[in-house]
Amino acid sequence: MKALDELIFDNRFARLGDAFSTHVLPEPLDNPRLVVASNAAMALLDLDPAVAETPLFAEIFGGHKLWAEAEPRAMVYSGHQFGGYTPQLGDGRGLLLGEVYNQAGEHWDLHLKGAGQTPYSRMGDGRAVLRSSIREFLASEALHALGIPSSRALCVIGSDTPVWREKQERGAMVLRMARSHIRFGHFEYFYYTKKPEQQKALAEHVLSLHYPECQEQPEPYLAMFRAIVERNAELIAKWQAYGFCHGVMNTDNMSILGITFDFGPFAFLDDFDAHFVCNHSDHEGRYSFSNQVPIGQWNLSALAQALTPFISVEALTEALGLYLPLYQANYLDLMRRRLGLTSAEDDDQKLVERLLKLMQNSGVDYTLFFRRLGDESAALAVAKLRDDFVDLAGFDAWAELYKARVERDGDYSEEQRRERMHAVNPLYILRNYLAQNAITAAESGDYSEVRRLHEVLSKPFEEQAGMEQYAQRPPDWGKHLEISCSS
Repeated sequence: MKALDELIFDNRFARLGDAFSTHVLPEPLDNPRLVVASNAAMALLDLDPAVAETPLFAEIFGGHKLWAEAEPRAMVYSGHQFGGYTPQLGDGRGLLLGEVYNQAGEHWDLHLKGAGQTPYSRMGDGRAVLRSSIREFLASEALHALGIPSSRALCVIGSDTPVWREKQERGAMVLRMARSHIRFGHFEYFYYTKKPEQQKALAEHVLSLHYPECQEQPEPYLAMFRAIVERNAELIAKWQAYGFCHGVMNTDNMSILGITFDFGPFAFLDDFDAHFVCNHSDHEGRYSFSNQVPIGQWNLSALAQALTPFISVEALTEALGLYLPLYQANYLDLMRRRLGLTSAEDDDQKLVERLLKLMQNSGVDYTLFFRRLGDESAALAVAKLRDDFVDLAGFDAWAELYKARVERDGDYSEEQRRERMHAVNPLYILRNYLAQNAITAAESGDYSEVRRLHEVLSKPFEEQAGMEQYAQRPPDWGKHLEISCSS
């Protein structure tokens, strides 16, 4: 295990030069203090978890001190926001402190969010507030624990720095980690500003560092784009299967690695609602839960346009055609597993769609339904879940189809069924009201609930003694929290 001063830097993105980022130092927070840290994320850097409790930890990730080897840079990019192109965005409140590699040879970006103004702040103050920093930290680590690709979060540092949003709040910083923070919008920026040399350098950087296997292909850039399509199809299939709503799927919020990225007004579904809009600012529902699938394809099309200098339109179109079939295959595989099925039948898609329609019309809790479905035999489980549905005749008809399907699937014990289903159906998810309870306590100086919730969510599939309150349906107020982009 390492101490903080033993991290080894290799700042590969910074070496691309000033056309790609601007050198900026973090603006220190007043009286920085640790709110929460992730031991699992610290292990990725070979850090001893004990260092999180030292004053130096809060000073570094609160902007007061910096490693001599770090090269903090604000990245420049553009993007399509709610369908409209914005020519220049960039890290308006974040800094890529540098890239660290661990003993396994893995490189990790250290990206400090809430670090103050940059040339790309666009009239903003460059700060993040405590509530949004806590939400991003919890979401990053919770999604990872669920098996959904995501950026990671090392820590949240709180402060006494006042920050104005709708009201006065306290500033905070969250240290997020990823193998890369390059977005679709990076490629769009150099494409639309007509900078082919930088566009080429960026493509080579991504290809060599993040898709080296594609270099062996006859058309390396096309192979890379195809891999990005595949990763995003798999990612969004997992979002849909587990009921995760991103909220702001702008192209500048889409990772070139196909990971969940840039958390804002996200939410997990409570009651199943295909039309759910988690972003209070999304008045037209562009980024509703059901729209995430076509928006994923739309965003990949925007990236494809930016790659036309390197790849033919015909080849890009063919690669884009892989998205929906791959999404559907991945999604159906996940939903079969959530239903406890180990084999495939042609009518499985209809079985899933019929269930979701019944859930939609009855306000059934999406997460708890699948968890309870695996508690016991199919016959006993559906009998107990029946009362959650309004259309009893419709559910009874579905239940008969489901029981017959389970019987055809194979001969296995009730215990085998439970173990297999509980391994893919979480008991604990990051519900908005749980996050809000933790935020409310943290804003009054009590960080124990944030830390407890983080610990519970790190083992979402395991029943944890004394944590029953985290596995309940939300109170009515908890289903109607308004979450916006403000942070």
